[in-house]
Formats: sequence, C-alpha cells, structure tokens
Amino acid sequence: MRVCIVESSDGFILHHMVMENKTDDQVAVQITRETKERFPALKSCSYDKGFHSPQNQQDLRKELDFVVLPKKGKRNSEEQAHEASEQFGELRRKHSAVESAINALEYCGLDRCRDYGLEGFKRYVAMVIVARNIHRLGCILQKQEQVRENEMQRRSVRKKTA
Repeated sequence: MRVCIVESSDGFILHHMVMENKTDDQVAVQITRETKERFPALKSCSYDKGFHSPQNQQDLRKELDFVVLPKKGKRNSEEQAHEASEQFGELRRKHSAVESAINALEYCGLDRCRDYGLEGFKRYVAMVIVARNIHRLGCILQKQEQVRENEMQRRSVRKKTA
C-alpha cells in the first residue's frame, strides 16, 4: 500500500493519505485541497513527475499561488520557461527533503506494519506520522537549547575577560 504525504518547509508532516488503488496523479488535487483547508496559508507545493496531468496543472494553479509540477515528456516553450524560472528551481531543490521524510517514516516503523487489515494500516501510518512529528519537534527544541547554551557560554566568557 502506498502513502502520499505533505511536508512543511519546517519538516513537519501536515497531511497524509493512504492511496487505496490510486496513482499519484489521481490524489494530487485532493490532498492539496485537504491540506489547504487545514493550513490556509499554504502558497506552493512541489510534486514529482508522477503527479502530473494537464488537468492537475490547471486545478492546482487554482488552489496555489505557485505550483511545482514537472511535466513528463516534451515541453512547449511556455512550460520550459516556467520550469526554468528561479522560483521553480528553488522549490524543486527543496522537494528532495520529502524523500528524507519518507526515509524517516520507514525508520520510525512504516517499513513493516505490525497491524492487520486496511484500517490497521491506516492507524499505523497515522501513529508513525505522529512519532515523526514529535521527533522533529524534539530536534528543533534541542537545537534551540544548544543555541541558548552557546549564548550563555559566550556571555560568561565576556564577563570573565572584563
């Protein structure tokens, strides 16, 4: 069973969908709309080529300010210009972070479901995503604590030298 995820620029998984007999191009608009309902500030999304269809291009442009949806095969001059734009390239480079999130989900237990049936799988996916988001939050808090400790050390060194 395949799972589609939407990850924020901060590394949190905002939304997921278990793809029951569906392909990427069949879920692109639906998962984007559902994510936008929950997070209205969503302005852009980056997708793999597998999500591309002419209809998805049109529908996603209505939903988002900027869509990074590479086209399969040959492109016309307008499509080439769009995909060569600086904003497209920047957002496309950030897209690789979602591959890291997928790997992290597997590390958190999604590589082997220990629950049975479709409902069990969906429950297991949701729990793994919660675990991943808690882990991400812990990493952010650790980094903030490290910055505070470094600042305290710098202040104490300044006081000793003064």
